[in-house]
Amino acid sequence: MTEQLQLDNGLIRISDDVVAKIAGMAALETPGIAAMSGGLSEGWAKRLSGKNVQKGVTVEVGQLEAAIDLRIIVLYETPIHEVCRMLQQNVREAVESMTGLRVVEVNVKVESVAFKDDEM
Repeated sequence: MTEQLQLDNGLIRISDDVVAKIAGMAALETPGIAAMSGGLSEGWAKRLSGKNVQKGVTVEVGQLEAAIDLRIIVLYETPIHEVCRMLQQNVREAVESMTGLRVVEVNVKVESVAFKDDEM
């Protein structure tokens, strides 16, 4: 779904896919994140809920706000709580600065731990 903002000069439309892509890229740039976690249930979630799903990213975009859910794999021996806080901050800042939307929540689910030698 594409949400639109009514401005004095006209409409601005920001696709859910755009928000999801920005969030996913910001997540992967966060130190301690090995990968985003997809899964078999991802396709079903998109079909059933109608929400946009990129690999490991689910977004709900309104006219002025966005909510983001991330499923991640963290690197072994990283402090998970610190990585997740930094991840939330990085994703919020990236989405807000690039779209002008207010991010109301960034929910993080850590689904696995990866060793540096693991292939994703």
